[in-house]
Amino acid sequence: MASTLRVALAQLAFSDQPVIDRDRVTAAIREAAAAGAELIVLPEIHGGYYFCQTEDPAQFDRAESIPGPSTDYYSAIARELSVVLILSLFERRAAGLYHNTAVVIERDGTIAGRYRKMHIPDDPAYYEKFYFTPGDLGFEPIQTSVGKLGVLVCWDQWYPEAARLMALAGAELLIYPTAIGWDPQDVPEEQQRQLEAWQTVQRGHAIANGIPVLSVNRVGFEPSPDPAAAGSQFWGSSFIAGPQGEWLAKAGDREPELLIADLDRDRSEQVRRIWPFLRDRRIDAYGDLVRRYRD
Repeated sequence: MASTLRVALAQLAFSDQPVIDRDRVTAAIREAAAAGAELIVLPEIHGGYYFCQTEDPAQFDRAESIPGPSTDYYSAIARELSVVLILSLFERRAAGLYHNTAVVIERDGTIAGRYRKMHIPDDPAYYEKFYFTPGDLGFEPIQTSVGKLGVLVCWDQWYPEAARLMALAGAELLIYPTAIGWDPQDVPEEQQRQLEAWQTVQRGHAIANGIPVLSVNRVGFEPSPDPAAAGSQFWGSSFIAGPQGEWLAKAGDREPELLIADLDRDRSEQVRRIWPFLRDRRIDAYGDLVRRYRD
């Protein structure tokens, strides 16, 4: 492999019109490939609006099988452009069994692997437990032509255990397709605290594990199907951080943006030599981590 890897994050806004949204995604992929990106990451559930703001059985019609129409479509693009793509789909595994799933498409258009979201939130405007079964594939990196990718999804990003297990399994990058935003009724000070917490915890995963983090969010206001609800203002702010948490690229919080950065493949090795956190872990003393809480 080359000593650097050019990566791209497609921070996008969505219209909830399937043809328009797919065209936007496709245009971003083509622009990233034209700029030399070898790995391109799309936001969480990028087929339209984030539909989990309410609980509605009709929304299950959005789900599809894997392989299926979306993987067929994006596989053809990956093969044409010779890029690795990370998709985020609403997977229909069986009747009544659905997952929030990231799919990695290899340069030749084959499916390199998938990750099913493990941590499922259930909060106002994020009613994911109604739609998604928790993942059952574990925290296993996906081997690709651009490296071993530790793909996680959104709510997973708040859990250091998920990042650590990916790193312990050999992940060279941590990648988080995301859909997160503000309640428009929150005061600006609270909105800023939430955004900074989101950035900080993920940069912490980069530091604690000595590997880069790529986090791509959607952006823009999406109304709630519930007329009494405020809707969600997705805050964008996609970013790429290096293995010491250093900023390599940052997007704004209001507009679609294509974020591109070159990753130094040797830097994680160098950082881990001076900050050998994996060496000094006290694995003999961590047994209580498998308990819910120490009463």
